[in-house]
Amino acid sequence: MLHSYSVKNFLSFKERADVSLRLTRKASSRGWDKESPTGHRLLTAVSVVGPNGAGKTSLIKPLAFLSWFITSSFQSRPTAPIPINPHFSTPLDPVEFEIEADDLDGTLWRYVLKATPDRVLHEAVYRRPNEKGAKFSYVFVRDWVAADQQYLIKQDGFGLNPAEAKKVRANASLISTAVQYGVEMAQHLVGARVSTNLMQFGRWYADSVSGAATVFFHSNEALREKMEALLRSWDLGLSAVVIRKIDFPVSNEIKLPEGTSPPSQYVPFGVHTLKDGSKHELPMTEESSGTKTAFVTLWYLLNVLSTGGIAVIDELESDMHPHMIEPILDLFASSSTNPYNAQIIFTSHSVEVINLLGKSQVFLVEKTDCESQAWRLDSMRGVRSQDNLYAKYMSGAYGAVPEL
Repeated sequence: MLHSYSVKNFLSFKERADVSLRLTRKASSRGWDKESPTGHRLLTAVSVVGPNGAGKTSLIKPLAFLSWFITSSFQSRPTAPIPINPHFSTPLDPVEFEIEADDLDGTLWRYVLKATPDRVLHEAVYRRPNEKGAKFSYVFVRDWVAADQQYLIKQDGFGLNPAEAKKVRANASLISTAVQYGVEMAQHLVGARVSTNLMQFGRWYADSVSGAATVFFHSNEALREKMEALLRSWDLGLSAVVIRKIDFPVSNEIKLPEGTSPPSQYVPFGVHTLKDGSKHELPMTEESSGTKTAFVTLWYLLNVLSTGGIAVIDELESDMHPHMIEPILDLFASSSTNPYNAQIIFTSHSVEVINLLGKSQVFLVEKTDCESQAWRLDSMRGVRSQDNLYAKYMSGAYGAVPEL
């Protein structure tokens, strides 16, 4: 489970911003918390709220980037820049990330990265066993030595051949590289699942990823049934969702190789039942924007709810009614729908979420002089759980509201 992460000099965050999902024993969370394997109380749902352009997306993007960098950066072109953007006032300073999470064994892991778009300057993994009095110790530390124009790499139980470690590319993670050599610990570290609608230049929209969602549900019948049941319960006018294999027509002038089939694609259809009991199917592409978004959103969510991990969603309620937020988040509160302690971090313009989740689960973001700041609502003095948090936020008592 994710414990915390921080970022500095990334996009609109020039100074360090910290996001902690830890709770004290007495803190309230209204049901969205689980005990982690390390024995900590951790939030399973966190919302990021603030005005347009304040930096909400910038605050959650580090999770999407780090997931990609740790698992897949080895696959980048050797000369490709690392897809990170420093604050525009300090373009030559490195971007800094730090993240802490535990695994099922109760080991707490810390990953640290300092990089520019040109190269990794510092990368390290530390671990702390789930033992009384245990402290963090390094697994590997990788530093760029400019004077020698090479990396200095120290390992303690990581298991990558030193000769191979020297070959690590400037734009790739040592973890992602080690996976290619079958390093067991690296494979363990890339096992953490992050499901997100974010990419480098923004977020994926429903129409552009509907095909991937369709293949996922076609390959997972049990999750397709859950998706179908949830869409029915959300009053979207659907009585069922079916996925059909559609063959594309091939011109008579084109002769397919012997033994091959015409090109095909899996297509989702919404089934609508009329008063007389007759059923009518519509391709998902012809459904409303809200229905299409709900279909794709459930791909992101069920992907982690079924195995564990974290969903990182920008504008959770986009194209959907604000009342949809509560049933979506309820999936992360119940042990029956969240047996593996999955977590969700999301941005939202539906500020009613402040009263729904409570003060410990809301991060506020605002921007001053082109620099973003973020803070957890319960870190502010005088904020009480029994307050009407929504009304006070709307009045400007907590900041992070647009000045129109």
